[in-house]
Parts: sequence; C-alpha cells; structure tokens
Amino acid sequence: MSQTRISVDVGGTFTDLILADETGVRNVVKVPTTPHDPTIGVLDAVRLAADGRGASVGQLLRACEFFIHGTTVSTNALLQKKTAKTGLLCTKGHRHILYYRDAGKLEPYNLRVKYPEPLIPLYLTLPVKERMNSEGGVETPLDEQDVREAVRQLKTWNVEAIAVALLWSVVNPAHEQRIAEMIEEEWPGIHTSISSEVQPLVREYHRTCATVIDASVKPIIRRYVESLQKTLAENGLENEFLMVVSSGGVMSAPDSVKRPIYTVNSGPSMGPVSGKVCAETIGARNVIVIDMGGTSFEVSTVINGVIPVSREQEIGADPLGIIATDVNTLGAGGGSIAWVDPGGMLCVGPRSAGADPGPACYAMGGTDATVTDADVILGYLNPDNFLGGRKKLDRDLSHKAIDQNIARPLSLSIEEAAAAIVTVVEEKMFSGIEEITVRRGIDPREFLLVSGGGAGAAHAAALAEELGIECVLVPKHATALCAFGMLASDIRFDNAITYYTDSKTFDFEAVNGNLTRLEALGRESLFAGGIPPEKMRFEYFVEARYPFQVWGLEFPLPGGRITEETLPEIVEDFERLHEERYGAREPGQYVEFTHWRVTASGLMPKLTAAGQKPFGEEDASKALKGERKAYFKETGAFEDARTYDGGVLTPGNEIAGPAIVEEAGTTLVIPLKWKASVTSRGDYLLKHNGDPSDT
Repeated sequence: MSQTRISVDVGGTFTDLILADETGVRNVVKVPTTPHDPTIGVLDAVRLAADGRGASVGQLLRACEFFIHGTTVSTNALLQKKTAKTGLLCTKGHRHILYYRDAGKLEPYNLRVKYPEPLIPLYLTLPVKERMNSEGGVETPLDEQDVREAVRQLKTWNVEAIAVALLWSVVNPAHEQRIAEMIEEEWPGIHTSISSEVQPLVREYHRTCATVIDASVKPIIRRYVESLQKTLAENGLENEFLMVVSSGGVMSAPDSVKRPIYTVNSGPSMGPVSGKVCAETIGARNVIVIDMGGTSFEVSTVINGVIPVSREQEIGADPLGIIATDVNTLGAGGGSIAWVDPGGMLCVGPRSAGADPGPACYAMGGTDATVTDADVILGYLNPDNFLGGRKKLDRDLSHKAIDQNIARPLSLSIEEAAAAIVTVVEEKMFSGIEEITVRRGIDPREFLLVSGGGAGAAHAAALAEELGIECVLVPKHATALCAFGMLASDIRFDNAITYYTDSKTFDFEAVNGNLTRLEALGRESLFAGGIPPEKMRFEYFVEARYPFQVWGLEFPLPGGRITEETLPEIVEDFERLHEERYGAREPGQYVEFTHWRVTASGLMPKLTAAGQKPFGEEDASKALKGERKAYFKETGAFEDARTYDGGVLTPGNEIAGPAIVEEAGTTLVIPLKWKASVTSRGDYLLKHNGDPSDT
C-alpha cells in the first residue's frame, strides 16, 4: 500500500476516521463510540477503513505515516469528576485559593445556586512556608522540612498526583522547581505538575486551576495513551501517534502525557482549523464554523484568516486556565434529549442519549425523544440510509418516544411536537452563534457559515437564514469535520510568560530576551518530535491593555523581536483591535503589555488538491432518488422534497430547494428559497435566492 495518514476523532456518540494519501481524502468512516473503552471504537473505525481499501488492519497501519488522534477522555473525566485523587501544595496563607475563586457568582440572580465545589478538597490542600514577591525576590525562604512533611502526609492519604502552585512563581520559579525535586526524592514516580511549567501567567486562581487539572488527568491520560499505543502497535502501527491539543495543533503522544491539560477540550479545537481550510478553497477569510455532532454543538470563528484563542475557556464550573482555541460548546447535538419542565416549557439538552443507548430510533433501548428522532419524523433523515445504509433507524420508535415524552404532555400532534423540538434546538444553536459573534461586535451577515458534524447539514441553512447569512459551505467530509482538521493541522507548542512593561518605558532587552527563551523552548520541543529546522515556523503574540483595565487583548506581533521602530506599529495594532472589539480607542494614552506567547509549529504535509474533479453539467437528474415528504418551516407544512444521492453528484451540479441530499454520514436539507451547487472538491455551496431577512 502507498503511504497514508489517518486521523481519528472520538466523540460522545460517534468515532470519526479520515484516511488520506497523496491524492487527498480517500475514506471517511463513522462508527459508534464505545464509552467503556474508546480504544475499541478506534480499532472498529480502522477496521472499517481497511475494509474500504481492500486491505487488512495490519497492512493499513503499517502503511500509516501519521496517525493523529483526538479524544474526550480527559474532558469526560473532569466533567464526570472521575479524575485522579490529587493533592495541592500552595504558599502558606493562600490555602483557600480554590474556594475563593474569582469572588464572582456563577448565576448572580439565582438565590438558590449552590456554591461550586473546589477542584481539590481543603484537606488535600497543604500550605508550605515560602514567599516570593512580585519582583521575584525571596521574602520567605523555602522551608524544605515543611515541604517534605506535606508530601509524606499526602502519601499517607494515597493521592495519585500532586500539583504545586506558589505565589509569584511566574516571576521566579525556583521554589516550585525545588519542591518538584523533593517530591521525587520523597515519592519517586508520583505524577507531579508545577504551575511555572503548566501555565506561567498571572492570575493566581486560573493558574492554580490549570495546574490542578493537569495533575489530576495525568494518570488517566498516561493509562489511555499507553493502552492505545499498545493496541495500535499490536495491530501494525510502527510509529508513535500524535495527539490533538486544545490550541488547535497536534503534539506527540509522549508530550501529551507530560502536558495532559492540553488534551482537555482538544477535539473541538479542530473545527475552526478545518473550517478555515475549507473556506479558503472559495476565497473566504471570515468564517463561522458550526459542528453539530451526536452529543454537542460547537461554534467558532475565523477572523481575517486568524483563529481566535482565549484564556477564558471553562470546564464545568472552573476555568481551564490555558490558552485554547475559542470555541463555544452547547448541549445541542443530534442525541440531545427533549423534555418538558414542570412549568410546561419544552427544553432540549444539555443531557444527551449518547452512543449507548442513543436516540430512540437506534433501537438500542433508548426511550427519550431526541433531535435525531425529530429529524426522522420531519422527513429529514432516511431511516433506510443512515450511515450509508449500515444502520437502520426505527421510525416507529421515534414516533412513540415523541408521543409519550413531548406530544401528549403539550397536547400537540406528533409532527407539531417534532417541529417544536427542532425549533427549540435551532434557537439554542442560534444563541450560541450570537454569543461568539454579535455579543463580541461581529456582524455574522458578513461571514461564510461552514457546517460540520453528522447533524449539522440538516439545520445549517435554517440557521443561516435566521442570522441573515447568504452563503453556507457544507464540506464533503462534513460528518468528520474535526478529523479533517487534524490532517490539516501542524504539530504545535505554545509557550507563554508574564512580563510587565509599557509603551512609555518599554524594556526592549528583557522582552526580546523572553521571546528568545520562549522560541528556544518551542524549538526544543519540535526537535524532540523529529521536526527538521526547515519545517519549523514561529509566531509571536502579546497581550496588552490600557492602564487600569482588568483584561487585555491578545494580538500577533509583526516580528520575532521588538525595536524602537516597530513599537509604534504594535501600539497601533492594539488600539485598532480595541476599537474593533469595544468601539473606542484612547489616542495618546500609553499601553501596558503583560503577557508574551510564542507558538512553535512543525509543518505537516498538507492535503493536496489532486482530488479535484472537473465541472460537469448543471443537471443533477442522474443522482435523483425520488421524492419524500419533509417539513419546511417557511410554509409550516410538509412539502414534496426531491431526494438526491450525494455519492452520484458531480462538480457543477445544482439543486434548488426544497430538496434533500443524502451523504454516507450526513444529510443536507435545502430549504425552499435556497440553491446548492457542487464545487470542484465535491463540497456543497448553498446560496440564498435573495435576502435571507425577507423570509
């Protein structure tokens, strides 16, 4: 076999696999996730891909040049509070940092909201005598005997990992580094994380959370990575696989074990990466990317060709504390459960039927009504052609679940109840898009909407119409959008540091020295991953603010070093971004610079355009399968919708709504006033026939 690349994305309901070679994407595979042991689902997907190539699993894996993997193992462990038992060592006098949080209330107008539980219980949070000041000077020397006694105490309590987060270690990490040495002396092999390595940035609570999260998932990720590596090696994979990270890149499996926090929320980070690549094929640089899978709905943006990142991502009720791709996640997937609250209000999600038992129509024991069940009743999904015909859906079970759980309690017909479920989930999705666009000063009408996920294409045009967006792009591989992003991504390491200076008294020597050190750390990591110098790329970022502001804005630096000539340009870049984001700037005001970041990337082979096909006729009649009744909210009724086989459509084909296109892993619904055309890559470009706001 020729050399191939494989990416596997393990979701809450399905495990997606994409296999590519030098000609581009060759196979897209979707299998049910196996929650009790995700490696089983991974191997199931590999086996199905091998069957599609007429090869054995061993032949496929031995020919695999890169195996890239995204998993929800660490995310699920945190959400389900099934992380390793972890102890925390902190500066004396700061034992309650995880209790005090940011001093804000999660739901300020809810008088009954419970105070959130801290990541680490108080008895496992042990203070040690030491103190650094904000300039890095030693106020109180480290009491080594105090540290050793604390470690011995944690050992008697059988913790599985230890986190160390000391005050002002971002300026001087000497005490944290010495504590790490003493932990290894007292307890060799115990998993340890120190904040000056995990996230050396100011904001003590966020930094402590990041360190605790990193330590608490370390044993879990280590076991998972070792298990998957063993399984793949036994079946023929000769290379180490790569793991997806939350900042939108990939790193080696051993590095993911050393820095496991970067695997948290990592899968969704590939949505905007994939959306950006797909949008570039039609010349779009401003993109809204949605990914509606079986369990969740993710929305992200690409602004002027740049994927925004944030340090404000959360996991449950706690901040993740690291720089991650800015993705908004909602419980609004195909498997999201519809329910009626005590006040008679119809709700959808966040609870999901998941992979087991799944929606009622899966006939695996599920009895709750889900979005997928509603899509079946409304005629969007073909029960005989789900997953390319590999799975049959039971329409009668969808009918029964919606009748018992929604229609009867609300005195609606089955069809009205199904339409109501779709309306509610689309409104929820609309709000999620609004949160990451309109509420941040972004006009979505000026953006292209890229839709991914198995369930996304059925609702994308309706969402675009609500937002006033005129164009929607549904990639041919939409069902595995994040898996495609993995193949389009580079190996990536982010290193950051806190150093304060301002535009009045800018410390060129210190800032450039810090940028040099961060660059060296990234280069070292890339070398360890086998990346040659000619494949290395470095990007530089700074976070800045006006005086007395609490939060800053991050933006790219024009070069790797700062001079007196480039400083005014950097100030202008900040003020322009501030005006775009907040509608105001302060000319003449000095600017404070607080955080510096360097992204080191190892360039991976990109998918080629060799898979493009020449345009044919506009007539799509060869792909026409027939007609079926489907509900369209424009008329509030069931209409005759022409149904097409996506596998037969060719570039140049055009389809006017109302119509439905059936792909192996997704279904595209084309409303009445929309038209879809097939691009040279086989993607679907939907355009509204007129102004969407008129409908």
